[in-house]
Amino acid sequence: MSTPNPSQTALRIGTHTLTSRLIVGTGKYADYATMQEALHRSGTHCITVAVRRERLIDSDGRNLLDFIDTSRYTLLPNTAGCFTAEDAIRVARLGREILEGLDNPGADWVKLEVLADTKTLLPDPVATIEATEKLVADGFQVLCYSTDDPVCARRLKEAGATSVMPAGSPIGSGQGILNPNNIRICLEYLKDGDPDYPVIVDAGVGTASDVTGAMELGVDGVLLNTGIAHARDPLAMADAMRHAIIAGRTAYLAGRIPKKLYATASSPEEGTIAPAIPAAS
Repeated sequence: MSTPNPSQTALRIGTHTLTSRLIVGTGKYADYATMQEALHRSGTHCITVAVRRERLIDSDGRNLLDFIDTSRYTLLPNTAGCFTAEDAIRVARLGREILEGLDNPGADWVKLEVLADTKTLLPDPVATIEATEKLVADGFQVLCYSTDDPVCARRLKEAGATSVMPAGSPIGSGQGILNPNNIRICLEYLKDGDPDYPVIVDAGVGTASDVTGAMELGVDGVLLNTGIAHARDPLAMADAMRHAIIAGRTAYLAGRIPKKLYATASSPEEGTIAPAIPAAS
């Protein structure tokens, strides 16, 4: 059996190299112990953390970061819950301060979310571009949560985003990849002349087949949270997601057969035909 090429498994995002292409969130778990074990079973190298204080501290006064091995995981602070560019920029800077205090390599990047409203949780494209430009100027490597609109994705890259992260479907919906054609066009636009530019599906993933399907489209990674945290058995689902990310990536690199309208025999149609067996007398 051949040894996998590390370049096929590792994911490069800006100055960070991740050993897993699955990025996992830390919210919505029943308790911190379940979160810890789910992160372990998922095989992830990078976990994303909402850095607002009210999201770091639970009702019992426990700090989420006390339950995360910061020497094992690269933390990706996110601006979840922000609805203006100004608020997102402030929270990103807060995340940088927290991670610098932890001496974690994730202090120089941020997953940027600037939401338009509380009902859809879709990103505000204008505010996201504005925040991206200002954070890039402030020295951040910005990973942008976006819709699957290819034009918006291209604008975010032009604004300096280190990675664009189109949504498969609305946050927490579990609907999977609703518009694979748009994801394909995003990949075309973002990787044109820059094949190593990282494109990561973020949001809406509900089960392992969603992860595999996304990877088979050619995206570089998947970010998810609810799909594991709210599964009936989060630990078993974390295992499934770990296998799914590897299977999807391997299948993409292997190259699927083309789809055809009619059947194609899997056995040779030409060659020696065995003689007929005489009928019994």
